[in-house]
Amino acid sequence: MARLPLSIQAIESSCCVNVPSNKKKTLYSSWMWILTFFTYCSYHLSRKPISVVKNVLNQNCSGLVPPYETNNSHWCDWKPFDGEDSGILLGMVDSSFLFAYAGGMFVSGLVAERVDLRLFLSFGMILSGVFCGMFGLGYSFGIHSLWFYITAQVLCGLMQTTGWPGVVTALGNWFGKGKRGLIFGIWNSHTSVGNILGTLIAAAFVGTNWALSFIIPGIIIASVGVVVLFFMVPEPQMVGLPNPNTQKDPEGVSPPPRRRDMADVSVAPDDDDDESTALLDEDTPTVSYIEKDKKMESEQNVPNQKEDKAISFFGALSIPGVVEFSLCLFFAKLVSYTFLYWLPNYILNSTPYTAEQSANLSTFFDVGGIIGGILAGIISDHSGMSATTCSVMLIVAVPMLYIYQLLSSASLGLNVAMLMLVGLLVNGPYALITTAVSADLGTHESLQGNSKALATVTAIIDGTGSLGAALGPLIAGRISELDWNYVFYMLMAADVLALILLTRLVTREIRHKWQQRRLRYHHPL
Repeated sequence: MARLPLSIQAIESSCCVNVPSNKKKTLYSSWMWILTFFTYCSYHLSRKPISVVKNVLNQNCSGLVPPYETNNSHWCDWKPFDGEDSGILLGMVDSSFLFAYAGGMFVSGLVAERVDLRLFLSFGMILSGVFCGMFGLGYSFGIHSLWFYITAQVLCGLMQTTGWPGVVTALGNWFGKGKRGLIFGIWNSHTSVGNILGTLIAAAFVGTNWALSFIIPGIIIASVGVVVLFFMVPEPQMVGLPNPNTQKDPEGVSPPPRRRDMADVSVAPDDDDDESTALLDEDTPTVSYIEKDKKMESEQNVPNQKEDKAISFFGALSIPGVVEFSLCLFFAKLVSYTFLYWLPNYILNSTPYTAEQSANLSTFFDVGGIIGGILAGIISDHSGMSATTCSVMLIVAVPMLYIYQLLSSASLGLNVAMLMLVGLLVNGPYALITTAVSADLGTHESLQGNSKALATVTAIIDGTGSLGAALGPLIAGRISELDWNYVFYMLMAADVLALILLTRLVTREIRHKWQQRRLRYHHPL
């Protein structure tokens, strides 16, 4: 087991000796919720500056006063992004981070299962801050080598892979199932909050000294990393509390099955229904009430070594739903990250606003993303149908993307409203899949108490999504040179493909829900 930091040991010995376990659990779980929120907020805060700064790395110089006797239409741009191929080069810079992030994510999840999460996160955050600031030093020292900026992005991308598996696993260790959709939906607003703060910080310096647009976020994430090093408690067992993912009821007895369970037992499932009924439903019984009691009692006698055994990569892939949600996230994240990296540039080119104003306006997309993540979590908790929740949002997102592309330049108020609506629909499925769905699959009942799968499952899902996140900005950088309409057509097509990939899971969820209602109607309690 990981070691408890000395600062927490001091707190435990001085003021927590006589604290009741339930109050102690509430205090620690609340602290972990807050700490992991700001931890990943700082990760996203440090990713955002490039989308703001690219508007001054390559900009429209026609509205500025050129130096005497210059015939270069790109005189105000930062070399090497001062040519006709600037969009392609900036796309390469974006994708160098994202491909490094995607590739490193698959390895990072496996590592996170086997090391101290506190050290894992703090190490990654401090180095992420160093490499984020490294990009800004290119301005301070007048560096004009494309490979310098690509190297900084690759190194930063690799270090950023420590974030998601680390925070999801740490928080998942403190919160069991039940209301994960709502808990993780609110918690996942850290992504949008980080994007907003990163945009505002970068925009404040983009017109004067864009080095600070990178250096200050780098200092922030490194500082939060130090807090994590001294104050994170990644596992409840470290402070004498049970893990909610393996905890039995106080008396060691299972609770009586609910009405939905009794209905489920009577259903004779189709050949492929076994997966669907177990996809994200912790309450679906596979044995009778008495047999389940005996099974849980026997599990209590299993040595801890078995529970702590990390799952293999292919073992995680075999968990029902992992492949479908991973592939869906590939396209959902492609859309989200294209907005993340190119929205300020699109607003700059389609409206009369300045680079700073365009960056500030783009934050309303993230405001919508906060609402979308919370809304998706609430609906998923209430319905128990995660795939269907994602699908409905994806269906509505497709026409909204087209409408935004048509009306974005009509007025400021309409632009703000459409950005919030599109952000809600685009980031809702993305937030739900990367948080509550990943956590539920990582503690799926098919794992038989093995709670060590969470980081690996999270890394597989987010790593696959990150491949799409890498491709989206790269393709957008190329086709935006032709027409921004083509970028929106690509985004709409990606959402349609994400929807198609969830079809099988949606069908099973609807069939399962219909069977439950039919049996309740015919066999009421």
